Amino acid sequence: MFHVGGARSALQNWIFARQQGGVFVLRVEDTDAARNRPEWTEGILSALDWIGIARGSYEGPYFQSSYAAEHRAAAQRLHEGGRAYYCDCTREAVQARTGSQYSGYDGFCRDRGLPAGEGRALRFRTPDTGETVVVDLIRGEPTFENRLIEDFVIARGDGSPVFLLANVVDDMTMGITHVIRAEEHLPNTPKQQLLWDALGVKPPVWAHVPVVVNEKRQKLSKRRDKVALEAYRDEGYLADAMRNYLMLLGWAPSGDREIVPWSVIEDEFRLEEVNPSPAFFDEKKLRAFNGDYIRALPVDEFVAACRPWLTGTDTIAPPPWQPEEFDEAAFAAVAPLAQTRIAVLSEIVPNVDFLFLASPSIEEAAWAKAMKEGAAELLDATVAAYEGLASWDAESLKATLEAVGAERGLKLGKAQAPVRVAVTGRTVGLPLFESLEVLGRERTLARLRAARLRLP
Repeated sequence: MFHVGGARSALQNWIFARQQGGVFVLRVEDTDAARNRPEWTEGILSALDWIGIARGSYEGPYFQSSYAAEHRAAAQRLHEGGRAYYCDCTREAVQARTGSQYSGYDGFCRDRGLPAGEGRALRFRTPDTGETVVVDLIRGEPTFENRLIEDFVIARGDGSPVFLLANVVDDMTMGITHVIRAEEHLPNTPKQQLLWDALGVKPPVWAHVPVVVNEKRQKLSKRRDKVALEAYRDEGYLADAMRNYLMLLGWAPSGDREIVPWSVIEDEFRLEEVNPSPAFFDEKKLRAFNGDYIRALPVDEFVAACRPWLTGTDTIAPPPWQPEEFDEAAFAAVAPLAQTRIAVLSEIVPNVDFLFLASPSIEEAAWAKAMKEGAAELLDATVAAYEGLASWDAESLKATLEAVGAERGLKLGKAQAPVRVAVTGRTVGLPLFESLEVLGRERTLARLRAARLRLP
């Protein structure tokens, strides 16, 4: 699944490339067979489509596995130039020599002159002195002492290059000028910069954006947190709301505002203004954001946005009614009422299901709360009053029930509770009388009578 942090980084790369008149390049690093499946690649492409980085508007996708020959050639160049050496040390042997599992590689094979061979990894010879300075648009100039960087592996015992080398070679091959990525890659950067230098190519401009954390200020984890962009899409978050919110993870537009048009974000975003501190992914705030975006939609666009949840199309689970039971006109009539009450599009189903089900799905807790002493008498009186209504409209329905309640010493709020549960199955929902108007006289009376029969 496509991590929301990865989506944030993709958007920042996308905007920066467009601002500079450059090209956004999508590369799939697929050399780890266990984590490589075509459907997962398609999931990334689909998620990028959703947030506005559409296929055809960028280069790629390229696949790292396609550049294996270039990776091996670079490894060979480094070995022949004395910048890398073969090593047959096992992890256990290193730990036995150093007496610690945390000390890292001790350089044992540096001067042994081992030739290539089965099980022999190729290690980069890190300089013993000096510093590696990473010029970062966000973090300034982090400096790393070379003596503290171990001789790291660049090719495995079977000859296949590891990520550090493959990533550098791919960037060189594709002419990458700027690398904008998450903070957790910063420890790799001095190693990669040393590889760029050793291969005789000027390194790219670096920008490490802040790590995304949860409410406990822990890095968002796929195992613990809700991080998949597709999950938010399928729950009914709007793409415009999501990408607006993602861009606020470490950056803010000018003025005291957060919800702004995408054109403003594209115009105002500056990499050097990104805050390096960890960025809190606040799901509650995102939900509120999305609600604001939903309420701002023209009603016809809101109706169209809800349709997948009402018809069960695309990746959305089918609703609890049959396709032929869905009434487009009935939904259009209540859509403006529902639009102000939901924060994600999937919430439309429980708000309007009473219109399309043959009988309401009554929550037992709601029934127990509403059908207390006096409910049977009130339902009888309501049925009798509603049967004689000359005009079946919200205003008449409200006035009639208000009168029925007043006769029993009940305010409207108390009087309508049994009626709402009998008709919709819930204690809260859309405005009751507008809902009854759309549901119609016959179905409303049938549900009131059915509820009355359940009471003693």
